[in-house]
Amino acid sequence: MTMRDDLSSQFFVSNAERDPLRSVQKDMKRALPKRFYKDVSVAPRDEDYAVLLDGRPVRTPAGGALALPTQAAAQLVADEWQAQGEEIDPSIMPVTRLVNSALDGVARDLAGVAADIVKYAGSDLVCYRAGEPQGLVAAQAQMWDPVLAFARETFGARFILAEGVMFAAQPDHAILAFTRAVEAVAQGRGAALKIAALHSLTTLTGSALIAMMIAHGGLDCGRAWEAAHVDEDWQMKLWGADEEALAKRAQRYVDMKAAYDLWKALAG
Repeated sequence: MTMRDDLSSQFFVSNAERDPLRSVQKDMKRALPKRFYKDVSVAPRDEDYAVLLDGRPVRTPAGGALALPTQAAAQLVADEWQAQGEEIDPSIMPVTRLVNSALDGVARDLAGVAADIVKYAGSDLVCYRAGEPQGLVAAQAQMWDPVLAFARETFGARFILAEGVMFAAQPDHAILAFTRAVEAVAQGRGAALKIAALHSLTTLTGSALIAMMIAHGGLDCGRAWEAAHVDEDWQMKLWGADEEALAKRAQRYVDMKAAYDLWKALAG
């Protein structure tokens, strides 16, 4: 079987399909395609690196070139294609899905996605603290105070704390400083991929400040994930673990690690 130029569009859901329920229903009905290729490789294409299946380039669901600005980033995608068995399962290809989203979607609305990251900073997880019990207060301070210190020392963004869940507006100067930091990410080659990875890190942790600290090398993936789940882990210590919740959390971590690995590969 030879590879069609629009291969990916056969089984990766396009960004144009925005109804989550419809997407899930469609995925349930869609039979997984058989693996039709033997060799997966990465090769230079103009200024980028393309993923090749039996020497032919992979394309995004929208039909664009699946090309990345660093060999390491392209290799992440290639490794996912290589790891497929007799069938090709997009659900176990998190980096490829994120790259497709970046190239087909984020690239068309770079400013909008960047603004959404800044919006998270306006009500960031690490700024909302418990008043009690003291153990939780201490746990939040231990994990989250370094994040606030990073934002202050690196960007001059001084965020304020609030107790409880009532919204507290952040100072304009803090939001402006953080906006400039995000805008710096949205520049140059690979900007859409970087913003997509940063946005994924933000939504999966619930914190734009944690995501930005990851981006600047201040947190590794495991430590960031721990910081994002201080409250949840505290509740589990008190009431025990919910197996279903832990399974969902494990799946989110897969996506988190994909975004983290892509960011590192782009930056490296």
